[in-house]
Amino acid sequence: MSQLVPPQLVVQCRMLHFGWIPADPEAVARLVPSGLRPMADRQVFMHQYVVDDAAQTSGLDTFSVTCLGSELDHDEPPELPGRNRWYAQHISSSPVVRAGAAARGAPAGAGRTSIEIDGRALVAVTEVDGVELIRTTARVGATSTRILRGHMRYLGVVAGRQVATSYPYVFEPVTPFEIETLEFLAPEHPVFALRPANPLEMLWGFYSPRSSFAFPGSE
Repeated sequence: MSQLVPPQLVVQCRMLHFGWIPADPEAVARLVPSGLRPMADRQVFMHQYVVDDAAQTSGLDTFSVTCLGSELDHDEPPELPGRNRWYAQHISSSPVVRAGAAARGAPAGAGRTSIEIDGRALVAVTEVDGVELIRTTARVGATSTRILRGHMRYLGVVAGRQVATSYPYVFEPVTPFEIETLEFLAPEHPVFALRPANPLEMLWGFYSPRSSFAFPGSE
């Protein structure tokens, strides 16, 4: 086992979560280590989320995260059905959260994510050292008509050993929901390799003002 940050529970945070076809599929494939297979279409996933109050956690302060990477074509253990993913970047405002991600093999760095909503217009911005990396604009509703629940698995390499972490989740997505634009604004940053194709080709996604999950999950 790797040295882990104590498990935490996060409840009812505000989260964007969606996937797209990248502009440079082979650049995405090069981010995935040997022995793992990206999806045939090289699709990319991203979370942008904000925890506004320490009372939403079992032992953390307020924080924000943007994490993104490659969806994997990976054999699933029958007892743990769900998506399999490889982190390319994990950007967080919390040193504790960054340590938990790094302990699971994610490339973790400092940064800040904000989500602002004006009426039905949502803008999410990811910044590092005051420089905007990613800007997402969306149209969102206020009605939750369903519950998404299950587990997602993130693979990483720790001390030369592949580890898989299972994150249980319960999300309450709003209806309607539509991503309008997704901008990658800093060509010099590693996340630029994951930028979307033009025109934007979204595959799935949601916004949930009530997203709950375990962190860092079970290994």
